[in-house]
This record gives sequence, C-alpha cells and structure tokens, in this order.
Amino acid sequence: MAATAAPPPSEDRALSPLTGWTRAHWEHTADRMLSAVRPYASSTHALIDLPGPAGRSGRHSDGLEGFARTFLLAAFRLAGSPGHDPLQLAEWYAQGLAAGTDPSSSERWPTLRDTPQAKVEAASIVLALHETRPLIWDRLDDAARQRVVEWLAPAVGQVPSRNNWAWFQGVTNAFLRSVGGPWSPDDVDAVMALNEEFYVGDGWYADGTDQPGDHRRFDYYSGWAMHFYPLWFCRIAGEDSYRDQAARYRERLSRYLKNAAHLVGADGAPVFQGRSLTYRMAVAAPFWTGALFDATPLAPGLTRRLTSGVLRYFLDAGCLDERGLLSLGWRDAFPRIRQPYSGPASPYWASKGFAGLLLPADHPVWTAVEEPLPIEEADTECALPGPGWLVSGTRRDGIVRLVQHGGDHADPRFLESDDSVYARHAYATAAGPAVGGTADSDPVDAHVALIRADGSPSLRRPWRRLRLDGRVGVSRHRAHWLDGELPDYFVPDSSRFITGPVVTTASVLHRGAEVRLARVDAWQPQGHDAGFGSARAPVLAEDHGPWTLSMSGLPVAGDTPVQARLSPARADVTTANGLTSTVIGLRGLTEATAVDADGTNAFGRYAAVPTVTSGQPVRHGEVYAALLVLARDPEIVTSAEALTLDVTQDAHGSTVRVDWGDGHRDEVRLDPPGRRTAGAVVPRRQTHGTTTETT
Repeated sequence: MAATAAPPPSEDRALSPLTGWTRAHWEHTADRMLSAVRPYASSTHALIDLPGPAGRSGRHSDGLEGFARTFLLAAFRLAGSPGHDPLQLAEWYAQGLAAGTDPSSSERWPTLRDTPQAKVEAASIVLALHETRPLIWDRLDDAARQRVVEWLAPAVGQVPSRNNWAWFQGVTNAFLRSVGGPWSPDDVDAVMALNEEFYVGDGWYADGTDQPGDHRRFDYYSGWAMHFYPLWFCRIAGEDSYRDQAARYRERLSRYLKNAAHLVGADGAPVFQGRSLTYRMAVAAPFWTGALFDATPLAPGLTRRLTSGVLRYFLDAGCLDERGLLSLGWRDAFPRIRQPYSGPASPYWASKGFAGLLLPADHPVWTAVEEPLPIEEADTECALPGPGWLVSGTRRDGIVRLVQHGGDHADPRFLESDDSVYARHAYATAAGPAVGGTADSDPVDAHVALIRADGSPSLRRPWRRLRLDGRVGVSRHRAHWLDGELPDYFVPDSSRFITGPVVTTASVLHRGAEVRLARVDAWQPQGHDAGFGSARAPVLAEDHGPWTLSMSGLPVAGDTPVQARLSPARADVTTANGLTSTVIGLRGLTEATAVDADGTNAFGRYAAVPTVTSGQPVRHGEVYAALLVLARDPEIVTSAEALTLDVTQDAHGSTVRVDWGDGHRDEVRLDPPGRRTAGAVVPRRQTHGTTTETT
C-alpha cells in the first residue's frame, strides 16, 4: 500500500489559527505512517524489518520492535475511530500477534527471556491490546490468547529495573491480571515503590538513580515514560483498585505539564536535550495523557496547539523520508544521533505522541479554538528545581533556551566523559550540541573548559549542584581529561582520566541572554567538596597546569556555510536564516574564535561554535565571565549588551552582581571549595517591575 494513500486535509485557520491542523491531519499522518511500514513486514506481519543498521539487541529484536511500536500507533488510530478501519489494521495486526507468539512459527518473536528489549516492546503491545480489546483481543481464538499470555508471563516475578523500565513490568502485570493471566501484587508494589523513590517534587521524576536519593537523570523520559505509564497502569488495572495512586499520579502530571509547556518553541520545536531524541513526537505524549486522564492545567485549545505544533515541526522538517518512514534523526535523517540500543524501528516510539487520537472527535481538545503557547504571549523565565534547569523564552523570536546545572545523567561515583546531550551548559529549541564522534570526549560547544597544553578541553561530569534559584544556577565539578579510548556506553568506569582542579560555574539567565561565570580552585582531597567521581574511577595522574580557560556558546547550523564575525573578546556565528550565536568576553576572556563543527549537528550540515578564551594561564580564585546569546532578533543581543558586571572579593570568596539594562539585578556568591555557602544566591523581591536584592 502506498505511503501516501490519500491527499492531506486542507488547513482550518478558523479552528486552528496557529497551526492550521485538525484531528483529520493527525489521522492522515497516522495512516501515512502505518501504510509506509507494510512493505517491510514478514508474511504473517509478526516482524516488521525496517531498513537500517541493527540495534544492540539484533535484527530479530528489531523486527519485534517494528511490530510493537507501530501496533501502538494502530491501536490509537483504531480505538479513537470506532467502526472505521479503512486500512484493516485490526485484522493485519491480529495476524501478526498470533504468529509472533507462536513458538512453532518461523516468524515468532524473541521471548522476554531471550532479550531484555522484549520487555520494552511488551509494554507497547499490552497498551495496544487494552485499547483495542473488542476489536482484536476479544476476537482472537482461545489458543492465540493463551499464547499471548504465555509470551508475556516471564515479566512476572522479576526484580524491577531501577529506571523507567520498571513500568514495563507494571503495565504487563496489569494487563495479565485483566485477562485472567498470572500476575504478582508484589511486582506492582515494588514498581510503585520505585516510582516514589524517583519522584523529586514539582511534577518531576528522575529516570532512576545510581545512588538512593541522588537524582541526576532528567530528560524527556520524565514525560513520555515516567508520567505516561503510571496512569495507563491504573487504566488497565482498573482505577477502583488504585484510586489513591491514580489521584497522586494525576496531580503530579498536572504540575509537570505546567512546566513542560515552557519547553516548546513557537515553531513547535522541543528543547534539544537528553537521549533518545529520535522518538521526536513522543514529546507530545504527556500532554495528551493529561487530557485523557483529566490531569492537565492547560486549556484544550492550548493542548492541541502545542501538540500539533510539535507534530508539524518534525513533519515540515522532513522526519518522514521519501518512503514515508521515520528516519533515525531529529529534524530529518541524522545517523549520528543513533545510540547503541537504537534500531531502525526505534523512532516509532513516536507513536506515543498520537495518544490524543483516543479522545473522541467531539472532545474539547479537538473542537476548541487553538490558544497561543506561553512564549507566543510574552517572554518567559522560570527555574525548574526538579531537574536543575533555568528556562528563558523570548517572544520576539520564539526560541526557548535551557541552562543546565542539575541532572548530569552520571553516576557520581565515577568520572565520566561528557555525554553531549546532558553535560552542556546550555540547550535550546533552535540549536543543539555536536553529537557523535568525539563530541563526548572533546567537547567544544556550550561548555566551560580548561585547555591543556596539548589543546584538549576538560570534561564536566559528574558535577554537584550547589544552587538553583530564580534566574541563577550554580554547580561545581572536578576538571578531568580522558586518557585513552572512549568508554563503553554501559560501563561508567571503563575509562581512565587525568584529573585537575575544581571548577565552579554559574549562570544568570535573563530574556534570552546568559551571563556565565567560572572560578577555578585547587583540588582538596579532603572536606565537603572532595570525591567528585573519585570513589572507584581509575586515575592515571594529576595535571597541575597551566591551563587557559574557554567558554563557548551553542552552535548554529544550517544547509549552507555558517558565517563568522570575530573581534577582540567577541565571536558571532550566523546562519543564512539569521540565527546567531554570540559570545562576548566580560572578564578575563580576551580572545575570540569560531570553531568549525560541520557534519556534527542535527540542525544542519554546516555548523560553527563561537568561543572566547583567556589567552593567558588561569589564576586560581579569579572570576571569569562571558555573555552568551542565541537569537534570531538582533535586538535581543543589543539589549543584553547593556548589562554591567561588578565583582568584589573578600577573604572568603567572590560576589558577582549583574545589573541588566532593563533594571533587573542578580547577585551570585562564588566561594572556594570546602565552604558550604558556595554559590549562594541573594533572595529577590519584586518591586515595581524590577528585581531588587534583600538579605
């Protein structure tokens, strides 16, 4: 069946003045995606073997992944339009289900004992079966139903994984219970206990922990996994049995969505941060879940504007290739984004982003007039204490920027390389870091680095969050350099490092601009600040310098070469469409350069990074500062340049005061290692529209 089975619907600018999209566009996209995978299905449809390199679990597992993830999309499409099945999805997937769970079939699925990845895909299958129960499950013969139960049963009685995988076991137990199969109340209790351990407050979950109470793993999994599955577990198991838990999960999701609405740009682009970004539209999953479970603070028209904006962003950027298949990538195909567990069907976890199709056509989310995003109405600024992020969006250009002083996605017991999608100081909706290749061991963008004599930049992970408040974030890490080859992705202590001094960095984020600060101090093997990744990490030697210091901005990328403009202590890099990344040295950073990063960026073939450096060896206890701006509107840069910076030293450390040109003021304390007050932020009170300081 052709990938373009029907022409796209016409836009409706009366109902959807901001995106033009309606429910019909979502249905058309789902049909297009489901039609496109059929030529790659096995004869019984049990395995969908899409083109591309095999994932870590092997080609057989990839075929199951292709079935399970597209089955979830098919289920949302079927259940949301009762009696309407022009693609014969129910029959097509039922045939694959029967064959895949048949041990005697040549197209049988790998079992949950054969490969851990099958546990992931089982969760998508049980969600799909639950939502389509009268259309598929109830029509299977008894033998086929028994084989499905037997294929799922190994999920029962296992020790839950200490991350989002725990919920795969949870929803599988719920489905087995609902169809009279084996299940374990102890499994469910253990999963729910882990869920409580992972919750950090204000609607945010960490995706597991390496050490109890040490929450560092924050990304989109908080929304498309940690908020998605708990409420679906209650839906499958029956909310009467888990009424208190369902109420708790709803309240947390509502708080999360209030934050998450600020992480989407006016063009529909999500902030480029975290792993598995190739799932793309799955970003919309928690917003639809909020509407489905009456757990959202967002107006119906805002929910549709946000989700349709996300879907349009990726489709307009070319996420579907000429065959109609979802490529591994972000906007369009970008193989460097691939992670070890990614197979050719992995991007189809984007199916979660179509959960809104379960809402009937007359639901307010589909019938209300679209409402603008927060960033389309005003500049936005917020601190998200859960993940340790500062967020700033500017209405003039629709860009959202994120500054990172919280979750480094690292095990604090080990020194690690800098995973580029977690360890950078800044992320945004319009730009992202270099990924793949040496990006983790040789970071050049959105970074603060000590540069050794051989030119190698220091690494950041793990770090310790010191403070996140208002517009200010502060963190501290021990500078280190990889010696030898890159580590194994799943073995944190498989590298060896040369270690250096302690680096304290701070960010003040305001109206699209960041003032970034750095202070370097000698390593103290004893005391409050000892132990950065040193418990089990093998260390070859210490580097006592001298080093120079560099601060770099976000790369900008496009399909044509990026233009660079350099002047003393200032670097600007600009794409053909006017997106500019600027870095200006404010204190101690006097030399500027633009680093070529072609071929490394998900936003375009050509990329460049603006950077300022000290030129001279770093001095311990000195404060270094730069202004960094990513913007499409030159006025945002001009306004930011009006700031003044004042640094005072005392016997205990440094105080930095930033006076912005619009009358706002921020004050940051940077103390040397060993002082628990390091990074303290002076509280603020609001007076007549400007921020003043109090003690």
